[in-house]
Amino acid sequence: MKQKINLPTKITIARIVLALLLLISIFVLYIVDYFSPFILKLTIKITDNTHINYLNLILLAIFLVASFTDFLDGYLARKNNLVTDLGKFLDPIADKMLINGMMIFLALNFTSIRETNLTFPFFLVILMEIRDLIVDGLRFMCAKKHVVIAANIFGKAKTVLQMVAISFVLLNGFPFSLFDYNFIPYLHITDFICYLATITSLVSGVIYVKDNIKALF
Repeated sequence: MKQKINLPTKITIARIVLALLLLISIFVLYIVDYFSPFILKLTIKITDNTHINYLNLILLAIFLVASFTDFLDGYLARKNNLVTDLGKFLDPIADKMLINGMMIFLALNFTSIRETNLTFPFFLVILMEIRDLIVDGLRFMCAKKHVVIAANIFGKAKTVLQMVAISFVLLNGFPFSLFDYNFIPYLHITDFICYLATITSLVSGVIYVKDNIKALF
């Protein structure tokens, strides 16, 4: 008899669906932009130097709902002792689809579509992608030896900071942009949140490697 998929795992699957919805929406919006670019350039003007794209607000709403499910499925799984191998397998996939997909989109600097001043610095995304490849490779090799790599506090903090950074970039740096709009590029407050997320990501990666590399030998 097949084991039923429990509620936390269903929530994780819902996050995968939301991540796919975000990526598909971005693809469709690029097509729309090609034929009618004016539609996607509508913004909410807060001040002369602060504006937020309507498209970004829609993407942010979907992203926040998906991000909340990341907390919810883990909380329910731990509280009700519903941690499963399927859940542990799908959870990092859902996170990477959601977070990495959004970071890459925000790093590409398609200002013709998003009409924003801020992007997610591309070199930071590259560093975090390399970190993920190394950690995922380590997880795979350890799994072959039946060694489970436990999450550490820096890994969890990394995910939270990435979500916060993505949210502020989607908001074009608001509310910080009210007073840092004339700062030097890459030195806005939102940029520093991106830097902090990257540093935390790299530190967590170093800890993962340091604590588990011996399991391979």
